Amino acid sequence: MRYTQLTPQQVQHMLSVIGAGSIDELFRTVPEKLRQREPLSIPRGVSEPEILRDVSELASRNHDGTELTCFLGGGAYDHFIPTLVDALAAQTEFLTAYTPYQAEASQGTLQLFYEFQTMVCQLLGMEVANASLYELSSAVAEAVMMATSITGRSRAVVAESVHPDMLRVLHTYACERGVEIVPVAAPDGVVGEAALRAATNGQTAAVVLQSPNFYGCIEPLDQWIPLAHAHGALAIVATDPIACGLLKSPGALDADIVVAEGQALGVPLQYGGPYLGLMACREKFLRKMPGRVVGATKDLEGRRGYCLVLQTREQHIKRERATSNVCTNQGLLAVRAAIYLAAMGRQGIAQVASQCLNKSHYAARRIAELKGYDLRFRRPFFKEFVVRSARNVKTVLAACRAKGILAGVPLVRFDERLSDCFLVAVTEKRTKAEIDGLVAALEGA
Repeated sequence: MRYTQLTPQQVQHMLSVIGAGSIDELFRTVPEKLRQREPLSIPRGVSEPEILRDVSELASRNHDGTELTCFLGGGAYDHFIPTLVDALAAQTEFLTAYTPYQAEASQGTLQLFYEFQTMVCQLLGMEVANASLYELSSAVAEAVMMATSITGRSRAVVAESVHPDMLRVLHTYACERGVEIVPVAAPDGVVGEAALRAATNGQTAAVVLQSPNFYGCIEPLDQWIPLAHAHGALAIVATDPIACGLLKSPGALDADIVVAEGQALGVPLQYGGPYLGLMACREKFLRKMPGRVVGATKDLEGRRGYCLVLQTREQHIKRERATSNVCTNQGLLAVRAAIYLAAMGRQGIAQVASQCLNKSHYAARRIAELKGYDLRFRRPFFKEFVVRSARNVKTVLAACRAKGILAGVPLVRFDERLSDCFLVAVTEKRTKAEIDGLVAALEGA
């Protein structure tokens, strides 16, 4: 069965109408170095039974009879998901990953996205939010591109305490857009004030911060955000949405654009994705926001209705006038997040955040008491912290895994300077017995 919908005859007919003799001639304006000249190294197609057999074999490796206790973090977290999230999100009315093109005919879907946007604004302390983006890293990159469009500047100062993957994605976006990325070191777990002041100037479009950051430390946003504004730059803050249930929200600290990873809001780990990008900003920047925004209105009879009030993407606005090439949103995962937030409520989110804080600090205190282990950064943290080990980190983590405990993420894969460190995350799911088990496993490693 062919998966391409155009026959060779149809392709040739279209080329003749256009006036091109071949596909290569059609794309002759694309620089030669950017064109793929050699066939892609793609294996041959296989039948459905073969695919099912391969997938089944891979799935059988996931479980060896041992239930692993997860203390992994670094951007993906083992949070509790209420049963009703799966039950409601699986309803046929919601089970789609896409916003319908005939949007106004889908009032239920639009209403749910409207509620989602409202709860994201309340959580992050902002005025407007879109109907989601792909995940945190690309949301940060889109926020920086948004800031360059607003300010007319092409320089972004980025804290090195942000997630390394986020920084890589940002470089990928910036390299072809002429945007200069200026990293600022964070030797003590948070950005250095002198370095941040030296890097920020009148040409800076945005200062990008993450709090809690990649190391779990809480950045002093009340100091860094005014510094950005003093130079006419926008303050972009990436945050953990669960942390906003306990800490002062970035919006309350005067951030201009706030982005977050929504995986913690009812989205399972599922091997790294797909996840959910959250973005909110000040209302005055609304028309520069990428993606889609759902609004409430009234029809001719005065009845409440919902519509897509903003779609600043290339399918609707031509070329350079488009704010982004984001074509869609994480519809199904935004549905899950909306259900989770509505089910948990303000008190529920605050309780989850409080448990994460208390349990992680208990774990950090117990681990720091062990011989051969200490905390790498002496900074306030939320639910993650960096442990430094006098023992070989790879050996320690392997010993813990043999006891059914995923003790942490080795940081050498991100920074060779932290080859003796690993990152531990403690969510509300972890019990005191499980934390004590982690401490015992580390002690005996």
